[in-house]
Amino acid sequence: MHFSLITLLVVIPAAFAAPVRRAIPTPVNGATARTYLSELTVAVDSNTPAYSRDQFKTWDIISGTCDTRETVLKRDGTNVITDSACKPTSGNWVSPYDNVATTLSSDLDIDHVVPLKEARNSQHGFFLSKAWISGARSWTAAQREAFANDLTRPQLVAVTDNLNESKDPANWMPPFESFKCTYVRSWVTVKHFYSLTIDSAEKTALTSLLANC
Repeated sequence: MHFSLITLLVVIPAAFAAPVRRAIPTPVNGATARTYLSELTVAVDSNTPAYSRDQFKTWDIISGTCDTRETVLKRDGTNVITDSACKPTSGNWVSPYDNVATTLSSDLDIDHVVPLKEARNSQHGFFLSKAWISGARSWTAAQREAFANDLTRPQLVAVTDNLNESKDPANWMPPFESFKCTYVRSWVTVKHFYSLTIDSAEKTALTSLLANC
């Protein structure tokens, strides 16, 4: 009986604990991110040829019937149960951008930290692909597909669906304060790995943000 009481005291709090926010692949640390930033080429963004979402193939099959989206949902959630097609039927997720918890995978988008689309270009005032305008326009189809489905770098993350929109460290940051350093370190990690350029406003913002990481 004494053992059972101790067990209950341990198990009951765990059952009612807040959902756990899982980690994306670890970006480089602050010092390395600052070095990487200094190595990135500063250039004016270009949308020639014009961006098309069809240039980035998603989602790839990763294992069995599980595609990239489903793989990220399983990685970023806890207690995730999937059906025979690998679609999550239940689980717990916490969006790192805003620290909002959900039990519905339909509440989540799989966000590209460095976006394929919907990054605002302040010069032209419309939505463009940040990856496209900073170098991906010259890649092969296979390179763009690898970028769009990259599970190794901190490039894909399950987030609250209304936060997967216009973003660039020069004009947008995740609202959850404690994730901001991870976000900018992830941004620089991805840009450096893929040799993408940065514009001057982006570099100014990243330099300031990384000074505190």
